[in-house]
Amino acid sequence: MFISFEGIDGSGKSTQARLLAEALRAAGIDVIHTREPGGSPGAEEIRSLVLEGDPDRWSAETEILLFTAARRDHLEKTIRPALKAGKVVICDRFADSTRVFQGVTRGDLQDKVNRLHDEMIGIEPDLTLLFDMDPEIGLKRAKGRQTAEERFEDFGQDFQEKCRAAFLDLARAHARFTVIDAGREIDVVAREVATLVKSRLDT
Repeated sequence: MFISFEGIDGSGKSTQARLLAEALRAAGIDVIHTREPGGSPGAEEIRSLVLEGDPDRWSAETEILLFTAARRDHLEKTIRPALKAGKVVICDRFADSTRVFQGVTRGDLQDKVNRLHDEMIGIEPDLTLLFDMDPEIGLKRAKGRQTAEERFEDFGQDFQEKCRAAFLDLARAHARFTVIDAGREIDVVAREVATLVKSRLDT
């Protein structure tokens, strides 16, 4: 099973992805926990290019190409081999993030994102968990981390509001999505996620 975790910056999805991986491993399930951009040596090199520096460092069109290049390497080196080996892949962000962050919020580029995805990637997750929360709270959380990877957070709250709306639009359009209320306590969210995923694995 291929599971992606999506959401605005600061929504807690990275923490929840880690907790789910730990819970499944404790249950004896073979899990690969990975992330985007990144998840393979080549993709990790591209990660620093797109997540660090000035917000205006790249145009949205250039970002689409960089993210797709990273995703292709990640797919070849990590995701496909793990799925072929029968493992559960938990991925912190996948193509839906590109559809939102580049395809919607900075211009109407969804067609370009989707055409490139269809040609170069060609797969979707079996299950996408969307961690939904108030963008103001999420942005405060994200900025509070004080890391070098804050390029998208630096676009500000209006950008995060647009991202949230675009993610929810995707969730309404695709049955693989389940929306999770991420504004609750971490352990409450983690239990819900683990129960949901284990029930899907049992079917």
